[in-house]
Amino acid sequence: MPAPISVIIPTLNAEAVLPRCLESLMEGLEAGLIRELVISDGGSTGATGALAQAWGAEVVQGAASRGGQLRRGCAAAKGDWLLVLHADSRLSPGWADVAARALAQADQAYWFQLRFDQGGLPARIVAGWANLRSRMGLPYGDQGLLISRTLYEAHGGYQDIPLMEDVALARALKGRLAGLEAQVITSAEKYRRQGWLRRGGRNLWTLLRYFAGVDPETLAAAYRQK
Repeated sequence: MPAPISVIIPTLNAEAVLPRCLESLMEGLEAGLIRELVISDGGSTGATGALAQAWGAEVVQGAASRGGQLRRGCAAAKGDWLLVLHADSRLSPGWADVAARALAQADQAYWFQLRFDQGGLPARIVAGWANLRSRMGLPYGDQGLLISRTLYEAHGGYQDIPLMEDVALARALKGRLAGLEAQVITSAEKYRRQGWLRRGGRNLWTLLRYFAGVDPETLAAAYRQK
């Protein structure tokens, strides 16, 4: 019987961060949980594709749009469960046992507890807010997503949009999202570079504009300018 989980990771010039993400998946492979690795690349110009293939991944190519990349990656996956991760994140030790228990409930989707790899008190505050927001039904993509294919397809999957694809799917899954007692550790580099308060405020402002009906293309263009 094939292993249940397909891992899907969207990438764009991610060769510097991807190895740590993939290394964290090894315990799931050893536990017999992971069937395949699908890298959905958005046109990397470096060694991302070659690195992914060296790890045995299927590489799906397409335009650089997070929603589109995830939609293509999930469509290419063959597993009964989908585990979606960002390339600059890694799962904490022990995640495989927690995930294995979650597979008993195919009518539920799951997110991981967020932690940053550095940043001290500001990082703990931002992660604490993210985990609180997730408990209210709104996890972001950097918290990972473990979801059965049946549930994913029943709720329309990821929309082919350049931003807020994670929020759109979370809203579609309202009432069916639960937190796992395992962590996903994500890079704090963007927060460190842009400032914890500035980036956190920008993320919140973008979310509020999306809820107000602003088109994701418009939001993405503004997001890239800052």
